[in-house]
Parts: sequence; C-alpha cells; structure tokens
Amino acid sequence: MSSVAVFASGSGSNAENIVKYFEGRLFSADFHFLTNNKKAFVIERARKLNVKCTLFNREEFYNSDAIVEKLQDEGCELIVLAGFLWLVPENIINAFKGKIINIHPALLPKYGGKGMYGSKIHEAVVANGETETGITIHYVDENYDEGKIIHQVKCDVLPTDTAADVESKIHALEYKHYPEVVEKLLNI
Repeated sequence: MSSVAVFASGSGSNAENIVKYFEGRLFSADFHFLTNNKKAFVIERARKLNVKCTLFNREEFYNSDAIVEKLQDEGCELIVLAGFLWLVPENIINAFKGKIINIHPALLPKYGGKGMYGSKIHEAVVANGETETGITIHYVDENYDEGKIIHQVKCDVLPTDTAADVESKIHALEYKHYPEVVEKLLNI
C-alpha cells in the first residue's frame, strides 16, 4: 500500500475526492491530510473519512525539518497539493524531488503565480474573454506554478459563462483527472 500525503488549506474537496477514488480499488493507498489552517474544512473531511490529519504552523513548515521527518517516517511516496496555498520550502522539495504534485485551475502558464488561485483565476478568465480554460497538473518546484507539466485538460468558456460557471467546469475536470494522475504516478 502506498503512502500519500495530501496538503490542503481550505475545503479539501479534492482531497476527499482522491481518497474516495481509491476506496475499493485493487491498488490502494494510505492517506494523510496535512493543513496549515486550523479552520480548514479539510479537517472535518479527514475525520469523516477516518484519515489522519495533521495541523502545522509556519515555523514547522519553513524553519524546521519536522514535516520532512514526519513524511519520511510514514514512508511517504507522493505529496499531493490540493488547494494548498503556501510555497513549498526547499527542504521538502529536495527530500521529495519529483514526488510533489499540484493541480492548478487554469492552463499554465496562463493565470499562474503567487496570488492566482480559486475564484480569482475564474474571474480573470471571464474578464479577459478567454474561449477556453482548464486544469494543469504539474510537479512542484521552488516557484509557484512553474514545475514540469504532467497533464492538462481543456474546457470551453462560453460567452455567457460567469466565473461561477467556469468554476463548476473546472471542479468537474479536477475531480475526474486528479485522482487518475495520482494513481498513475503511484503505479510507475
């Protein structure tokens, strides 16, 4: 059984979706949620799913090896960022080189970088009159949204679409494709 750490800062809907995807499959994984936000709904999702959840602070994340050591002790094979808003520090990137992935709700390199997340992206896509958008699953490096692209999926943006409409389309793509990519990477 593979050990997967899922980092989330908010709702945790992608984290929950990934865990549910693996339920009852021949290839299974042991999940551990980690969050930097004591008010994040991902904590409640972890409780309901019976998944271990660890809350950590900025000091533990950026100025110590506490997270690296915890993940290494658990035999972590893959780190999945699912709505995690902090830049991953160099010590974690080096310890898990090529084993950290993120999903971004746009077609990178468009609408990427610090501060570009969630509804801000969908509002910008609509405001700029884009005719398509999508998701990008990529490896994590030292910069926001600049790691090597693993998988991109596109969808149309209609002239009548609102940011909420775009967000719904993006969530559908995330829920379908992110668990599949996680499974593929664990099977390599």
